[in-house]
Amino acid sequence: MWYYNDREFNPSEDELRDWQGFVYIITDLTNNKKYIGKKGFWSRKTLPPLKGKTRKRRSIVESNWRDYFGSSDLVKQLLAENGEQGFRREILYLCKSKGEMGYLEAKEQFDRSVLLDDTYYNGIINCRIHRSHVQRLKDENI
Repeated sequence: MWYYNDREFNPSEDELRDWQGFVYIITDLTNNKKYIGKKGFWSRKTLPPLKGKTRKRRSIVESNWRDYFGSSDLVKQLLAENGEQGFRREILYLCKSKGEMGYLEAKEQFDRSVLLDDTYYNGIINCRIHRSHVQRLKDENI
């Protein structure tokens, strides 16, 4: 289960339409170590062309975010060993664009010094963000 503002977060697909994704923190309850990342609510699906056509069909579908536990190989290994009940998943920010997700993920990682602090599983900070991607954050003082 995902949590947002200390409440369970389980919206319908229609309720997610205004959002691109989120920035999250996963806490390992056995040792209180954390992992910060981002995840999109949507993914692109490519289907073969219809009979008699040549162009592939593309559609947008809900991603696997409801079952997602991060991209860290170490967290995935611990998940396999300890099970889902050993982790708490919290959404820190809901984001309207991929640029917002990238910026807020990197900001949280730098603010928390995840590469220098042994209480985090993060092993890399990777981002490329343009000023125009985060204009809404500036306008809304996020």
